[in-house]
Formats: sequence, C-alpha cells, structure tokens
Amino acid sequence: MQRTTSLTVNNKKLRVEADPDASLLSVLRNDLELTGSKYGCGEGECGACTVLIDGQPAKSCVTRLRQVSGKKKITTIEGLEQDGRLHPLQEAFLEFDALQCGFCTSGMIMAGVALLNKNSRPRREEIVRSMNGNICRCCTYPRIVAAIERASRATKEGS
Repeated sequence: MQRTTSLTVNNKKLRVEADPDASLLSVLRNDLELTGSKYGCGEGECGACTVLIDGQPAKSCVTRLRQVSGKKKITTIEGLEQDGRLHPLQEAFLEFDALQCGFCTSGMIMAGVALLNKNSRPRREEIVRSMNGNICRCCTYPRIVAAIERASRATKEGS
C-alpha cells in the first residue's frame, strides 16, 4: 500500500509516494533518482548501499522507508558536494585511485565520511575497523585506507 512519506534527503525536504515497507535504497534509486547508492547483496552485508542517517552509516537496502519517515536526515553520495566542490574524501579517492570498478565506491566514501565526522584524526587501525562493513571486490583496500588518511590530513590542513 502506497503512502505519502516526508523525507529529508541531502538537506531537501521531500515527499514521496511509496510503500512504507519499501527499502530506503529502492526509494532513493527508483523514486528520487539518486542512483549513487548501489544494490549489492540486498542483505546489508556488502555496504554498497551505505548512506548516512542522522550522520551514522546505515545500509539502505535493509532500512525500511517507515524507519526514516519525517524525522531522520538522510545523506547520500550526491549530497556530499558543497558549493560545487567535492568532499575532501571524494577528492582523496580520486587522488589515490581508490577505486577500480567503482561499484563499492559510494558506500566506501559514505562509511569513511561517517568515520571522519566522528573522529577527524583516526588511526589506521580505526579506519580498517570502521570500514569492515564495506566490501570491495577489486581489493583496493590499501588505497581506500590511504585516501581516508589523506582526507583526514586535508581537513586538518584546511584544504
């Protein structure tokens, strides 16, 4: 049964007609045309669908629309750009070539942004631990960790 649901996505208040039991991922991709978050496993294990909900990383494939209705702030990869500039972690991913096929990239970046928002100077061990919920089949993990370290330094340097 479809219902009108109010959402705040990427700092925009939106209304969507969808089944409250639909996955947040399907609503983002199919109804709102925000296709940066990817469908990987559909079970919340791979992290390709990671978005931020109230600043915390969440697997949107297992999050139901009713869970985020009205009161939660959702940020997708499309919402990281500010004033025409990429987020420092997005820039670092490009600088370190921390992607190959790109399928996991948005989920990795969103998980990394959540970490940096929580701890702007994480140690390597903290980075590895926080990224454990995201899988990269291309195995670019060393470059992903290096990109997060670089983004941490960029934030510190003010760039």
